[in-house]
This record gives sequence, structure tokens and C-alpha cells, in this order.
Amino acid sequence: MTRSAKPLVGLPCDARELGPHPFHVVGDKYIRAVSHGAGCQPMLIPALGDWWEVEGLLDRLDGLFLTGSPSNLHTAHYGLPDAMLTPPLDPARDATTLPLLKGALARGIPVFAVCRGFQELNVALGGTLHPRIQEVPGRMDHREPKEAPVEVQYAPVHPVILTQGGEFARITGQAEMMVNSLHQQGIDRIADDLAIEAVAPDGQIEGVRYTGGPGFAMGVQWHPEWRFWENPPYAALLTAFGDAVRAYSTR
Repeated sequence: MTRSAKPLVGLPCDARELGPHPFHVVGDKYIRAVSHGAGCQPMLIPALGDWWEVEGLLDRLDGLFLTGSPSNLHTAHYGLPDAMLTPPLDPARDATTLPLLKGALARGIPVFAVCRGFQELNVALGGTLHPRIQEVPGRMDHREPKEAPVEVQYAPVHPVILTQGGEFARITGQAEMMVNSLHQQGIDRIADDLAIEAVAPDGQIEGVRYTGGPGFAMGVQWHPEWRFWENPPYAALLTAFGDAVRAYSTR
């Protein structure tokens, strides 16, 4: 397949201030997960919110990859009061990703959602989040050690149990896998159109699959983009996404 023939995958940006200036940014690891992991052309989508003509943008995309981020979804999107807000926030990203996600799912455009993107997937479909999992009785502290080297932050720290007979188990060939953990928000009430694909030992949902339509759409709470080339189950998930994007692009 030539470079020009590779299908196009959109990655919505974070709106971030670097020094005194505003930027639209996507981490290198997510871009390379799309380019080298899924074998697709990555296209960064600025966080311009309702400026976008969503349907026209979706006309050009063969896939959508929702990244992780330091920021959190605003609680207003899932029915909790402002008192439960957990900064940092990124309202421009919220206003960009949620309409794009709903439109992509309606069309059957393949979606892969990571960490914050995983939470966006649940919220876009009507589910809710725990704003601070570490405060929920019986749940682990899923946050990373922020002062540790990045290799330690992204190291595998707990297993997830994959749903027997589920898509994750089929794609990875695993019944259980070790994952990293860098989040303090996560699914509370799962959306009706999502099926559970992976669960942490404390019961926290960590992997889901969209069941509301024929398209490929999956989400993970961990970070499979991190050194995926060293981790066959991570690489398998990205390859499955890429295969779905290629199939969609030929329709």
C-alpha cells in the first residue's frame, strides 16, 4: 500500500497553553500508534469546538482515534455538579470530540478510544463517570506516580480480566493481560450501547466495545499506545483498529 493510499484517521487535539501561547496538541505516542501501529495516515483535528462542520469533516475521515490527556471531561456532560469538577479541564476538546464521536458512531466510522477518549466514549453514549476513583470505597488508586520517570509511570501495574468470548480476548488471544494505569476518572454507569470487554481486579471497567451499530468501536482505560511494539496484545488491538479502518475506507 502506498503512502497516498493509506486511510485517514483523525486525532482530535487538546487545547493547551505552552508558556504564554495557546496551542493545539496531540502526543507523539498517539500519532505513532495510528501511523506505525494501525498503519494509517494520522490527521490532527484542532480543538475548535462548534466551529467545525462535523458532517463535512467526517466525510473525509476513515477512522477516529481519541487520545488520552491530562485534562478531564467537564462534569456537566454526565450530570454531576460543578462541585465534583477535577481540574485540569479542556472545554474546547469536549466541544470537539463529543459531536465528532457521536457522528462517527452513527456512520459506522471505526473508533479507537484511549483513557480520556475511553471516558468520552461512555459519556457520549449516555454513561457516567466517577470523577475521582480513589475516593470510591473498594477501588484502587489508579493514578500514576507523577514524580516518577515516565517509564515507571507507564509500566504495567495491574491485570485486567478480559471477557470470555469477547472481542478483546479474540483479538489479543489473552484471557488476562497486564496494563498501565494513569487515570483518576473512570466509568461509573456504563452506557447502554457498550459491552464490557475488560475489568480491573477492583471491578473498575477498563475495556468496552460499542454494540449500538455495525461499526468497529472500542475503548480502553489504559495506554496501549505506549511502546506497543514491545507488547503484542497492545499491538494486536491497534492492528485490529487499522484493519477496520482499511475495510471502511474501501466501502
